[in-house]
Amino acid sequence: MANHSALSDVTRKDGIVAVVEADEMSDEALMARYRDRGDEADYNALIERYQQEIYRYLVRYLGNATLADDVFQDTFLQIHQKRHTYEEGRAVRPWIYAIASHQAIDTMRRVGRHSARSLSANGSDDGETPRDGLEALLESTAEGPLAQLQTEERREWVRRAIDTLPETLRQTLILAYYQDLKYREIAEILDVPVGTVKSRLHAALQKMAEKAARDHISEGDEGA
Repeated sequence: MANHSALSDVTRKDGIVAVVEADEMSDEALMARYRDRGDEADYNALIERYQQEIYRYLVRYLGNATLADDVFQDTFLQIHQKRHTYEEGRAVRPWIYAIASHQAIDTMRRVGRHSARSLSANGSDDGETPRDGLEALLESTAEGPLAQLQTEERREWVRRAIDTLPETLRQTLILAYYQDLKYREIAEILDVPVGTVKSRLHAALQKMAEKAARDHISEGDEGA
């Protein structure tokens, strides 16, 4: 397989020839070049940049490592097949996420959302906490009902609670708090206005805060 770092573009400015390595290019420039040339090295460079991030997203979204692996492969196959539809200057990150999300949704429709998650109970998370402090936000919103739980208990509660949300709220929450995407990026991925993204996040957090308040009663009784 070709070494993507060896691939270069030659540009001219003021009579000076400059070599642009794939590693030095923006995602957008790299994707545009791959669209135009179809070079395997550029494709490999895109995979290297996004494989861990997209795979983690798919595992969290599908809750199943085996299915996530299949959807991951399908996602990057789609990137190859749809490369000619990529528009110049379009942000690559949300474009790739949108492809991955569509592939994941198709898979869940085929096997069923809860069936997908039940196939691999240990595949729902990689042990990392949400990057933007979802748990802390929940505690603040619900006046601290999760504060008495141990860290691992909170993580498990969050995983279960997110899984009970309606699909649109669950996906938005995962994109925002686990994948650390901006409002405008989520809006582009889901093809909805930014205001809709914000309202979905608010609704999701409100539902989880209400659930936290309810669950705290039984969990507090158990620990008494």
